Amino acid sequence: MSRMLRASAIMAAGTMVSRLTGFVRTALLAAAVGTLALGDAYNAAYQIPYILFDLLLQGVLSSVIVPMIVRAQQRDPDGGQAFEQRLMTLAVVGLSAVAVVGVLLARPIMELYTAENWSEHKIEVATTLARFMLPQIAFFGVGAMAGAILNTRDRFGAPMWAPVVNNIVVIGVLCAYYAIGTSDIERVTDRDLMLLGIGTTAGIVAQAIVLIIALHRVGFRFRPRFDLRGSGLGEAVKSAAWTFAFVAINQLGFLVTTKLATGAGERAPGAGNSAYAYAFQLFQLPYGIIAVSVITAMLPRMSRHVADGDLGSARAEFASAVRLVSSAIVPAGLLLLVLGPAVTTVIFSYGHMTTGNALYIGHVLQVFGLALVPFSIFQLLLRVFYSFGDTRTPAGLAAINVTLNASLSVVAYLTLPPRYIVIGLASSFLITYSVGGVIAWSLASRKIHGLGGQEVLAGLSRMFLAAIPAAAAALGVLWLVREVTEITVITAGIVLVAGGGLGLLLYVAIAHRMRVPEINSIIGLVASRVGR
Repeated sequence: MSRMLRASAIMAAGTMVSRLTGFVRTALLAAAVGTLALGDAYNAAYQIPYILFDLLLQGVLSSVIVPMIVRAQQRDPDGGQAFEQRLMTLAVVGLSAVAVVGVLLARPIMELYTAENWSEHKIEVATTLARFMLPQIAFFGVGAMAGAILNTRDRFGAPMWAPVVNNIVVIGVLCAYYAIGTSDIERVTDRDLMLLGIGTTAGIVAQAIVLIIALHRVGFRFRPRFDLRGSGLGEAVKSAAWTFAFVAINQLGFLVTTKLATGAGERAPGAGNSAYAYAFQLFQLPYGIIAVSVITAMLPRMSRHVADGDLGSARAEFASAVRLVSSAIVPAGLLLLVLGPAVTTVIFSYGHMTTGNALYIGHVLQVFGLALVPFSIFQLLLRVFYSFGDTRTPAGLAAINVTLNASLSVVAYLTLPPRYIVIGLASSFLITYSVGGVIAWSLASRKIHGLGGQEVLAGLSRMFLAAIPAAAAALGVLWLVREVTEITVITAGIVLVAGGGLGLLLYVAIAHRMRVPEINSIIGLVASRVGR
């Protein structure tokens, strides 16, 4: 566990700074464009490059590319360098072509993801923003491939710190837009849209440059290679077919959620896609800092153990990752459940946002907080299959999840009052990953001949027992402040500092007394760093 903890700590530090600057970026975005028509148009356009990149490469990286690079490094006489160069060549050429096609087809793509009751002007604004943002896809590809190669060399710092540069660039752009732009979609100009769109893309370009420099420093030299025959990429294509299915199924579910959320926003302004998107971004903060860091460190090592036929070590690696992730995700989820509205009040109550808009996002975030544990464990379980090169089972799990989530979301849309629809969509997400996690655990356990479910359940029980008093303490602080005064930005900040700080300290103290080994390991790591 110590190696994973050290690697995860390095990544978590970078991710924490990245997510905190992302907080600032998200708050500035909300202040600049709001959660009404222009905010919905921007968020819809912003999602399109990520959707296309996810469809074409992102899912393949973790499920296929990283394990194959590891095997090529072990198998090939040149340590896998030629294989890496071929992969980079395909990423650059293929995603550049996709970016060009995406710009040409921006209008029909936007129409696919927006609600039928959007006005012609709103769709055109979103399309214009999408045209400025779609070139990001090519830079996404270069950066992501560079990050994957760095991870297989156990160089985790740059991929986690590079997004900080992206955020800083976009923060500057949003400050400029707040000073000269408008949140009124009827008054927005082409100059305003150019600043928002090109400025957002500039952040991704800067992020890619950082990763390219880091890759150069570890000795990688890019040389375009098109000699694909006999390179082993045929195996990658076969494996990737199921990954593409997995991603496509997930994106189909995302399409349903987006259309329902945008429709809800037309029926209840301020309670639509922007509210869902902002709450989901905040939900990703603890997941990104904690779970992604551990997952990134775990997958290459699990892949090596499986390639060597050492399933015992692979099981130990997974069990250690689950316990380490849960030790931090459990209290984070319960504290979000209690403090979600305070978090969003501090972040979003500025500019063109009202306190009411911010509180609504907080209520959505509370539901997402409950989903932190099942969602994180589900993502860890997927890596069990990926370490075996099995991409078919995750595709089947995705089909189950999307079917359940879409069904529940449609029911929420048709039955709930408009202002509660997005909260219903978040609840559908929670139920889906809770059910999906149980199914995935059963299948993964068969795959790797046991996952130690009783031991993990016992560890989770101790963590929840330690976290419940922490959440109760935070709730007590919230209740006390609300009894004394109304919730404003200042009082919400007091609740966060006092309630969140007291809750975390109480959790660490109780977990330490209950001898939760992961908490003791974290305390030991911090103490050793402080003592130097």
